[in-house]
Amino acid sequence: MKDKISKLTISIHAGSHGDPQFGGIVSPIYPSSAIDYDAEVTYPRYFNTPNHQAVAEKLAALENAEAGIVFSSGMAAIMTSILTVVKAGEHAIFQNDLYGGTHHAVMSDLKNHSIDFSVVDAADPENFRKAIKSNTKLIYIETPSNPLLKVTDIAAVAAIAKAHGVLTMIDNTFASPVNQNPIDLGIDIVAHSGTKYIGGHSDLCCGAVATSRDLQERIRKNALILGGSLDAHTCWLVERSLKTIVLRVRQQNKSAQAIAEFLEAEPRVPSVNYPGLKSHPSYAIAAKQMPGGFGGVLSFEVKGDTTAFIKKLKYIAKAVSLGGVESTISEPKLTSHVALKPSERKAAGISDQLVRLSVGIEETSDLIDDLKQALA
Repeated sequence: MKDKISKLTISIHAGSHGDPQFGGIVSPIYPSSAIDYDAEVTYPRYFNTPNHQAVAEKLAALENAEAGIVFSSGMAAIMTSILTVVKAGEHAIFQNDLYGGTHHAVMSDLKNHSIDFSVVDAADPENFRKAIKSNTKLIYIETPSNPLLKVTDIAAVAAIAKAHGVLTMIDNTFASPVNQNPIDLGIDIVAHSGTKYIGGHSDLCCGAVATSRDLQERIRKNALILGGSLDAHTCWLVERSLKTIVLRVRQQNKSAQAIAEFLEAEPRVPSVNYPGLKSHPSYAIAAKQMPGGFGGVLSFEVKGDTTAFIKKLKYIAKAVSLGGVESTISEPKLTSHVALKPSERKAAGISDQLVRLSVGIEETSDLIDDLKQALA
């Protein structure tokens, strides 16, 4: 028997222990908030009900982590983790091109906690080394980035952090645990907006963290105070969704690659951002650290009115969020980065002509035909 179990098998079996009472292969939903406390105090806000644990175990297995924890949203997962490992009077380093919600939270909230921070260009890992101070406790990265699909060298950043005794955290939402496992590259904490690929069907909101047992327990203790726990019904849906994540993401990888290559050759598209294109400036790094595939999200600029272009699409829906089985498209200036000032968006390279496409599991040729007719 082979030593390593494939992700496809892990996605089905890890954490899904079935029904202990009647022998069903599907986990029951345990909605009770009043539970006998003789053995252990189990309570939804403690993140330790059977439905919480099933998701956490499955996610940890997919991320090659020791432990996991599931939250009510990606931002709950991210901010709870940050505020666990960085305290008042300490310092953190963030890459400059973060998801808009994270960027806004860092800029608007960390100072309220008396936390100092620096923002650096992640294109060169040495920028993180230069920004480290004596009180630096965390380096936070996101790769591929939203919405420009920039790639940060995960192993290089992790090595720099470890040499200085600094913890590392990554937003792994765009890659998903199918395509990229940052813990294998030296990262300490992996966060997800589970609303995206983990949920996968555009019908739930959740977040997740995968890390070591020690850090998981520290984050969980802080989460008890900050809240952000997920209800049993949604946990059950997340567990079910994770059983198909490998199949979904593999199809999304395949279609996104084909669409990116089509758009790159399309004269009405000035630029395409996708790490699977050999023209991408960090293609070699992406190929090394994303062995499962390059993901289902790309962004590109269109000539003319982006809103008019989007209105002409038949199968690709105008919507926020990403990672669902349906293909969706959005304008970052009006959605993910609307909280940024125009000058901040410009500085980040996010033009008004930029659109972000999240590729679903539809037939690839149908999606390409849809883009062709809208561009025409």
